[in-house]
Amino acid sequence: MRIPFLTLGLLAFIIGLLWIGQGTGFVAWPRSSFMISQMHWAYYGAALAAVGVGLMWLAKRPQI
Repeated sequence: MRIPFLTLGLLAFIIGLLWIGQGTGFVAWPRSSFMISQMHWAYYGAALAAVGVGLMWLAKRPQI
């Protein structure tokens, strides 16, 4: 389960960062996105990034 957790965690972290950027208006890509400058998407992105970090931590901790 190490590789799937690491992959999903990294993907969730990257998407979370994109959502934070779009929600704060820092990233305006794609131009037609409904998420641009909508602060609640930045909060959703922060939560998703935190889940991603948690999954990566689970993947990297020593196996018992």
